[in-house]
Amino acid sequence: MAERYIVIIAGGKGERFWPQSRAARPKQLLPIVGDSPLLTQTVERVKPIVPAENIYIITSAVQEKGVRAICRGLPKDNIIAEPEGRDTAAAVGLASAIIGARDPNGVFAILPADHVIHNGKKYQSDLKAAFAAAAAEPVMVTIGIAPTEPATGFGYVQRAKPWKKIRRKTVYGVKRFVEKPDLKTAKKYLRSGTYFWNAGMFVWSVPVVDSAIAKFAPELDAGLQSIRAALAKGRKLTPVMKKVYPTLQKISVDYALLEKSDNVVVLPSTFDWDDVGAWPAVARHYAPDKTGNVGRGSRLIEQGSGNIVFSEGDHLVTVVGADDLIVVHTADATLVCPKDKAQEIKAAVKRLSALADGERYL
Repeated sequence: MAERYIVIIAGGKGERFWPQSRAARPKQLLPIVGDSPLLTQTVERVKPIVPAENIYIITSAVQEKGVRAICRGLPKDNIIAEPEGRDTAAAVGLASAIIGARDPNGVFAILPADHVIHNGKKYQSDLKAAFAAAAAEPVMVTIGIAPTEPATGFGYVQRAKPWKKIRRKTVYGVKRFVEKPDLKTAKKYLRSGTYFWNAGMFVWSVPVVDSAIAKFAPELDAGLQSIRAALAKGRKLTPVMKKVYPTLQKISVDYALLEKSDNVVVLPSTFDWDDVGAWPAVARHYAPDKTGNVGRGSRLIEQGSGNIVFSEGDHLVTVVGADDLIVVHTADATLVCPKDKAQEIKAAVKRLSALADGERYL
């Protein structure tokens, strides 16, 4: 049986969780939900599936220090910092090159670092089935999340006919991938019962990935050749990455490979899942008080309902006579925002970056 590997992508900026989330300490390095950073939770979830030496993390240069600080149980060389972000196709190609140098037929999973999953056993069961499918046939396996609402913030994947039964789970062919829909279309997808949310969880073998990159993304493949050659000769990865990475094609793995390939299958998930994309999503994971307020830290809410209040340190945050607010206090910044404007936090962060002294808040 092919050996298994896990690659966790941990380079997101988490701008919608400002001011707690910052460039060097973004969402995945914070205990947004739970008592440990989301990245730590992801690593712990996959440890029953693969040994620590088979877990890799691809992050950004600015986040490398923070990642290493919370992932001390992994081998030092298993944490790889991209010199600059070139989107997910480059990260997948880099992961395949690294694993391929160690195990040319290795099967590896690509997983996001910042999702919230409470049912670890079901998650592990589904991931093992995805590994088994990718080891059995030259396919690309995506784990599809059954939609619970007509969400417009996710891409979708439509299943086709059943492909195979793997570990007593039905795996389907994939008819198509679709981008984030409008509300009317999302409602149609939900009613059909044939669409899943695309959560960015993929399992495939090194030969399958390399073949797809060569066929569908030759420009990216050409850039990756230098990295593969350096690894084959036992050279240090960092110098060649600094030289080659800025030249790599910037494109998502969905656009580059998955939407063009005819060997993609989808495994419906059985575990709970939340990508906690913005502050309002956090409320789903905290026990509310009698009027629906949630939060963490020192806080007092008087005559208010539906508020989300987070305070770092011993600073007391008090909300009086207000409903449905997001209030987040850190040592150097405070956010006050109506919940229905949560998506606009990203715009505020962009504006901050343009200010003369804005960088110290990013």
